[in-house]
Amino acid sequence: MKKQQRKTTSQPSGSVRNHRVSFLLNEEEYSVIQGYVTKYGIRNRSNWYRATLITHILKVMEADYPTLFNEYEMRR
Repeated sequence: MKKQQRKTTSQPSGSVRNHRVSFLLNEEEYSVIQGYVTKYGIRNRSNWYRATLITHILKVMEADYPTLFNEYEMRR
């Protein structure tokens, strides 16, 4: 019987991940995340953490983007 070969997609050189980030969770945080992952069928937690974190950061950066006028002046 032939062995099945995995098809690997080569990543563009800019998307190679070289920097490791790790963090610790307490029991309550871990159980909340485990429940969410189980409920929504998330298989790749690493990718989910990454996407969730980057999405949040981009939303905050968009909200904090410097403008020519402050919010009060723009609403007048």
